[in-house]
Amino acid sequence: MAHRLNPPALAPGEGRSQRTVLVAIGALLLGMLLAALDQTIVSTALPTIVSELGGLEHLSWVVTAYLLASTAATPLWGKLGDQYGRKKLFQTAIVIFLIGSALCGMAQNMPQLIAFRGLQGLGGGGLMVLSMAIVGDLVAPRERGKYQGLFGAVFGMTSILGPLLGGLFTEHLSWRWVFYINLPIGVVALLVIAAVLHIPVRHAKHTIDYLGTFLIASVATCLVLVASLGGSTWAWGSVQIIGLAVVSVVLLIAFGYVERRAAEPVLPLKLFRIRTFSLVAVISFVIGFAMFGAMTYLPTFLQVVHNISPTLSGVHMLPMVLGLLLTSTVSGQVVSRTGRWKVFPILGTGITAIGLQLLHRLTEYSSTWQMSAYFFVFGAGLGLVMQVLVLVAQNAVAYEDLGVATSGATFFRSIGASFGVAVFGTIFTNRLTGKLGAALSGVTLPPGIDAGRLSADPRAISQLPPALRAPVIHAYSTSITDVFVYAAPVVLVAFVIAWFLKEDRLRGSVTAPDSTETLASNPVERSSYDECARALSVLATREGRRDVYVRITERAGYDLLPAASWMLLRIKRHGAVEPALLADATPVPVRVISDAARQLEERGLARREGVQLVLTDRGSEAVERLAEAREELLAELLGDWWGPERPTELVGLVAELTAETTGSSREQPRCPEPRRDHAL
Repeated sequence: MAHRLNPPALAPGEGRSQRTVLVAIGALLLGMLLAALDQTIVSTALPTIVSELGGLEHLSWVVTAYLLASTAATPLWGKLGDQYGRKKLFQTAIVIFLIGSALCGMAQNMPQLIAFRGLQGLGGGGLMVLSMAIVGDLVAPRERGKYQGLFGAVFGMTSILGPLLGGLFTEHLSWRWVFYINLPIGVVALLVIAAVLHIPVRHAKHTIDYLGTFLIASVATCLVLVASLGGSTWAWGSVQIIGLAVVSVVLLIAFGYVERRAAEPVLPLKLFRIRTFSLVAVISFVIGFAMFGAMTYLPTFLQVVHNISPTLSGVHMLPMVLGLLLTSTVSGQVVSRTGRWKVFPILGTGITAIGLQLLHRLTEYSSTWQMSAYFFVFGAGLGLVMQVLVLVAQNAVAYEDLGVATSGATFFRSIGASFGVAVFGTIFTNRLTGKLGAALSGVTLPPGIDAGRLSADPRAISQLPPALRAPVIHAYSTSITDVFVYAAPVVLVAFVIAWFLKEDRLRGSVTAPDSTETLASNPVERSSYDECARALSVLATREGRRDVYVRITERAGYDLLPAASWMLLRIKRHGAVEPALLADATPVPVRVISDAARQLEERGLARREGVQLVLTDRGSEAVERLAEAREELLAELLGDWWGPERPTELVGLVAELTAETTGSSREQPRCPEPRRDHAL
């Protein structure tokens, strides 16, 4: 009986047509789009949702349930994908997300919606982490930067489109379409993934820290419950609140005990012995606190206080998003090029605190231009610090901790976001209840309207006579804007802490993180290898290659065109090159290749043998100096990661990327088949 052999596993970037890769990447982008969109599309629909389902005091939990679930699930998805195959896990995550979306759309009350948002968050965490991981299975390291840029673009796009689409669906269809829209997109992604995504199942054995994950998620949930229920549902001194606080402390102690003994801890405690990482964790928490708290309640301010439609409230949020995207991009690029970064956390937290104070000054009479300016300042402050925090955390740790340091920094931002939304919600609810009571004291209200209904259903304001409407709107206005003045001191704490960051010299390989690491609400989960491959992959892009050859040529002491140095090393690798065929096999223009070939011949570094160029003795000497310069450059870029005890996987990655900067074997020109005359 014949045994069917399994085909050999394909290496990333091999054995797949460009079309197949692009279609698979497109399906992954759809999966990422689902998760990214759901972080922003809900915000402008929230006022309408709570009006229809009731329970304005529970508004924060529609956001918090998703945040907590996706944050807790993210590390598990990553490890399970490594262990059981990423394709099956990615499909499972899509199905869970779609079930959660459908149930959210059918929710009949707030408890149901909150529970279903949690289910949706479980799937969303998997979509985020697995889509990025699968890119590494599909494409070679040198191409990852290009494709990861597409994922970053999706995040930037959803940051802008999310609030607009949320308002559009709410106003012209129903808020339920905010969730239903996921279904057709998800089904398409599911079908395409099943049809075209063929990646090897690599059974990487992990000791998954289930208990640690459960404990840290429980600690976060208890603290968020204390923040959201204390002083509103239960008094601060009540048995329930004190009990939750005690339970959270006990669970935190248990988490510390478990993590010290875990083989692969979800959050290694040794990271907190690194001063820079500890400070970054605190600042990340505060930034998440301020960002998501404000983004959740500003649409309510616009729609209820200024009577702006859901769609236009999304438009009004754009200055904040644009400020965030603009300054995060600029700060990341400046830091990558100059190596100086300390000014940005200080400046960013300071401007964010100023932005919160400006938001506090908003009233029901504020003009559109005033609101836009204040929103932009707040967003610009957030953007200045968000990119840099991830970069600083990566720079502070050893290579083996690179992956967990990245996920740790983004984890604290996620927990801060959950906490911020809950705290903002508690302050808003308490202030609104008190101010509505004071505004309506001794006032005769229309039948069926009372302070309780007005605080639970903003639509009831339209049923009030004009004389009563103004004080109620003022109560809403000041209750929301008071939230920002309470948040400002918290951000000022981060401002003070930022001054204590030590500005260590940046490794050259620590480049600006992508948008998935700075805009995502749930933590990033990548291995140290994947993080380093992402950072170094820029060296193998077309622009990166040219920069590499400019630098190694200068370091080797030659006055050559960058393409000439590239061609010398390519001749060394392949034995000879044929300039006329090289342009067909590489993206380098014909003119550049011709100029480089002419210079090599004129300098006596290469000679013609027929149509091919081969090295001369002087050329061989130049190649050795260029290769040595390239090794020195990589060692400089990697810093102490490239120490005497450097990991084998890092050596392999550098070798692969070094070969790619010379020209991959797939780019080697094929010699024409010799002509054969067949006798009859």
